[in-house]
Amino acid sequence: MFLMEKLRAGIVGATGMVGQRFITLIEDHPYFELAAVIASPSSAGKPYGEAVKGRWKMKTPLSARVAAMEVIDSNDIDTIRGKVDFVFCAVNMPKADVKALEEAYAKAEIPVVSNNSANRGMDDVPMLIPEINYAHTAVIAAQKARLGTKKGFIAVKPNCSIQSYVPALEPLRGFGIKAVSVTTFQAISGAGKTFETFPEIIDNVIPYIGGEEEKSEQEPLKIWGSVKDGRIVNAAVPVISAQCIRVPVSDGHLATVSVSFERKPTRDEILSAWDNYVGEAQRLSLPHAPEKFITYFEAPDRPQTKLDRELYGGMGISVGRLREDSIFDYKFVCLSHNTLRGAAGGAVLCAELLYKQGYLY
Repeated sequence: MFLMEKLRAGIVGATGMVGQRFITLIEDHPYFELAAVIASPSSAGKPYGEAVKGRWKMKTPLSARVAAMEVIDSNDIDTIRGKVDFVFCAVNMPKADVKALEEAYAKAEIPVVSNNSANRGMDDVPMLIPEINYAHTAVIAAQKARLGTKKGFIAVKPNCSIQSYVPALEPLRGFGIKAVSVTTFQAISGAGKTFETFPEIIDNVIPYIGGEEEKSEQEPLKIWGSVKDGRIVNAAVPVISAQCIRVPVSDGHLATVSVSFERKPTRDEILSAWDNYVGEAQRLSLPHAPEKFITYFEAPDRPQTKLDRELYGGMGISVGRLREDSIFDYKFVCLSHNTLRGAAGGAVLCAELLYKQGYLY
């Protein structure tokens, strides 16, 4: 059963860069309507336009309707509960505080679709890439039992760093992936920055992003895990070694990947696996699902961040430079848009999946 009326969505952390992106993505959404902009006490009570004055970072102009909306204190859950059916969450707070805040919303019977990392390690919280592990939503029932809720729960999307290479590896799992070495070259918007606010990145590369390498090595194992007794059990393989580098690019995370298999496929088998892969998001025709999940470029100098990050509205994964490797079996390059597929867009896609599966109403 699907509703005729749109569900009312709130955005917690609405004044930040990811929160702003959420606003642009759901203003004209077929399933959801923006019903509440929610932020810290320092912004509460102000018109949203005043709260982000001089800080609106989106290319899309802020609409008059949203600019006039009053910002609600993120701690005022009683007020929020009367205005929304569920919330997106993208806040900049200590991890323990985020975890407590999201659980408070869930216990108030407000489903939470989170861009934050605080609850990703919970084995009854699904961490979703809808094209890959849509069945992990089965653990929501166990999570509700733990929280003592009827409707409230938390679902999360993975870290932006893995969104380029995990989709590219997924169609190849049938060949038995043994080991992966990946280096990510990550845009500054992943840190909530622009070139104006992060001038030290100009003409520079920073070979460290706190916490990213651990997430990049561990989170894929949860994505590829299995549901057992209401819990997600992480996959044991492959072994992943990751390095994460901040580069002077506005948007788009590029990854170089080397991979070894139990059964080495041919180049044509890999290309066929990528070309023929269809995810659940495509089967359900979710509004933000790219028409084609993975696009391979034969040109030797593609994908390029500036040219290809907007593929399918920033939700597609682009891959190129597939060739044999002298240490591993194969190597290739892949790219995703970090604030669309990798952040707000990925979370909206998760919400669309949860809507279709009946979890949001």
